[in-house]
Amino acid sequence: MTHADQIESRATIAEVLDHGAYRAELANGHACIARPLKGQNQPYAPGDIVLLSFHPADLSRARILSPAK
Repeated sequence: MTHADQIESRATIAEVLDHGAYRAELANGHACIARPLKGQNQPYAPGDIVLLSFHPADLSRARILSPAK
């Protein structure tokens, strides 16, 4: 899959999980496990709004691209 096939969406961090993972929730209530990009060391806290990238075939996992503005 190319980067162009990725789905991007804003989400709110709902919970901090072990090993650098977060539970994120979209505006429609869908929850997923999100991890930051490699080398991204910015910690997130519950309530932070972030930009996520999903693979079209698996909407249960996402990458955190950046804090949303």
